[in-house]
Amino acid sequence: MDNEQSLELHRSDAFSPLNQYVLGVQEKIAASAAAVYVLHRGTVVNEWYSGTHGFSPGSRAVGPDSRFNVASVRKTFLGFAVSLALYEGRIGGLDDPVSDYLADPDGALLAGTTIRHLLTHTHGLASPQKRVFPPGTGWAYNNVGVNLLIRMIGEVFEKPLAQLLNEKVFRPGGFTETGWRKHQTDGLVWLNEAYSSEEGTDINLFVSARELASWGQLHLSKGMWNGIQLIPRPVWEQTAKIISPEGLGDALPRNGFFWFVQDRPRSLTELGHELPAGSYQSLGSTGCACLVIPEKEAVAVRMYNQTGPNPGGYSYLDDIRTFGNTVYGCLNDMNLQADRSP
Repeated sequence: MDNEQSLELHRSDAFSPLNQYVLGVQEKIAASAAAVYVLHRGTVVNEWYSGTHGFSPGSRAVGPDSRFNVASVRKTFLGFAVSLALYEGRIGGLDDPVSDYLADPDGALLAGTTIRHLLTHTHGLASPQKRVFPPGTGWAYNNVGVNLLIRMIGEVFEKPLAQLLNEKVFRPGGFTETGWRKHQTDGLVWLNEAYSSEEGTDINLFVSARELASWGQLHLSKGMWNGIQLIPRPVWEQTAKIISPEGLGDALPRNGFFWFVQDRPRSLTELGHELPAGSYQSLGSTGCACLVIPEKEAVAVRMYNQTGPNPGGYSYLDDIRTFGNTVYGCLNDMNLQADRSP
């Protein structure tokens, strides 16, 4: 066995606990499909697939080109668009009132609500007609702020979010397995839902595990892609920096541009407590997640197609934290095994 074969074997051994953990959760949440994809310094060190696109007889086996609905992970793509708008001067600053950039804002409801509040889930809006706390004083996860920012991006760029991303990232970066889709095709791990648009306004962004990992890698490399700077470096740098308002409760998560960002362990964060400061992650309701660990120069992705409610005794917070901690442990084991290899 040569050194390269030995290293590949060690990598496989190191990530076995991660793959087994993801398989166990797949069974627990009754998902038919699962995938794991891990990059280290831009190289694939773990790639694993399980199950089929659905439970129907004859459903397609999950493979490298299977595209999952990533649900709320789509918000990081929106966050990127906001960062680009700031860089290009289409938006003045994070603390600008969001109403300044909407054609028909509800001035009374949005009073005091800034772009920062929308990006960090601290806006306090429970619905387009109801506020539950003053902006910047609490944290609540919902899609009200997301939908406002999608509208804002469409207005400041004068084009839909999906078109903007296609022009700026997907086509230049060679992303062919990422996009909003409203019609079922063979490669999609379909959720049997009805979608009305492919413009980026709906929860129908489908991505393969390998391209979601590439999305994380773009952030890790600050936009350097195949030797080319794909979008200026500052656009990527600010997306994963903590921009949450000061004075939030100690237990509450800290966010970048929709990424959950680790500063230190917090009781309500989705990040595993073993993950080092500077790590960042996004999780969707289908179970899909993208985790970036700059300290390890690593990106880890998991994919599921969960559609039902969480089973009794299952905590999504415990699960996603365990996922992150397991990734971190496997990366440490990989390094240890590599050091011991002949």
